[in-house]
Amino acid sequence: MISENAKYWIWLTQCLGYNNPKLNRLHELYDDISTFAEGGEREWRFSGVLTSGDISKLEKLPLSVSDKIISDCRRLNYSIATLGDDFYPEKLRNIYSPPAVLYMWGNTDIFDNRLVIGIVGTRTASSYGTKNAYQFAYAFAKCGVATISGGALGVDCAGHRGSLAADGVTICVRGCGINHPYLPGNSKMREDITRKGAVISEYPPFTEPYPFHFPARNRIIAGLCDGLLIIESGEKSGSLITANLAVEMGKEVFALLGNNSPQNRGSNSRIKEGSAVPVTDFMDVLAEFDNIYVTEDEVDFDDISLADISAVPVKGERRSNRKAAKRNTAEAKTAKPQVKNKTANEIKVEEKPVHKNDVRLNETQKKVYDYLSGTPVHIDKIASDLKMPVFKVLSTLSYLEINGLAEAAVGREFKLR
Repeated sequence: MISENAKYWIWLTQCLGYNNPKLNRLHELYDDISTFAEGGEREWRFSGVLTSGDISKLEKLPLSVSDKIISDCRRLNYSIATLGDDFYPEKLRNIYSPPAVLYMWGNTDIFDNRLVIGIVGTRTASSYGTKNAYQFAYAFAKCGVATISGGALGVDCAGHRGSLAADGVTICVRGCGINHPYLPGNSKMREDITRKGAVISEYPPFTEPYPFHFPARNRIIAGLCDGLLIIESGEKSGSLITANLAVEMGKEVFALLGNNSPQNRGSNSRIKEGSAVPVTDFMDVLAEFDNIYVTEDEVDFDDISLADISAVPVKGERRSNRKAAKRNTAEAKTAKPQVKNKTANEIKVEEKPVHKNDVRLNETQKKVYDYLSGTPVHIDKIASDLKMPVFKVLSTLSYLEINGLAEAAVGREFKLR
């Protein structure tokens, strides 16, 4: 699907830049952009939008620059949506500096007719981060909720794959051209996305992935989502840029509770300052939206398949790191427990901090809290004794940490604060 006026909008982006608010101003002034484009220098000056430098660029670049881009899109079966088209996503029209041109591969009818949750986070995700991104996206898909992310390594990729595993709809917003081979390991994933969802970009098909493209790309993710979920974000992570944009646009922002590692400092700080709602499972997110009626019985968060999780690429991951992780896990399993003769059925009743009553705990959080004592105990033993998945124990411990009820010791051990 490519409209007649696409050539004018593509020409304008090639002259004035992709992320330029002047383009939206021209759209507001002209019902038919061809009137402006064909009007020549006199029309361009009378519009009152462009500088002399802008007009000089329009004069130097011929309209035919659009021809090859349109030809490439037709050959690759890509659609082109512009600000003047009826099929342009409505959610993007009111953001600051909406993309004048949107190149789309896949389903173009998915942006405005369903709930969309953005999933963002670090490229250097831990196994905890990738598992949760995958499981949240899987659960959302089972509830008919679409996801959107940036197609990057780590959290982004895990979110897309989780949605695909549940046969759901997911949207990938690239910081380069759709057809650029950047991140070749995800090429099959991008192709799979287009079966029900879409891969989109404001850049022509073969555009390089320049660093400054990615912060600009984030405004599209924030604009198209109804809510944004942060999973593992450092203090200077690009995902926090997306979160800031989402807040400015009035979107609800959520953050997965994490431990005190550098990977979680950004997301945890948003929780502490009140700009993100803390969550531990998908129901915490969906409960914030009207007309979504789902019960935990419909999707068992603990029973979501992780068959594809090993295929999630993470930035900086090396074979030596994977060997070290396996070695550490083996050592943890064979290590002598710090707390002896203590099982889930034989927990000694100990005096707890008075401020426990000031913190609201659900059944799982209370179970872990009641298990802990002043003696550090390894997370693997907690999970074993309480017969709970490690990832659920970790998220629960993170909640207790943030609320001042527990603290991490050395070697993945935890105790009461």
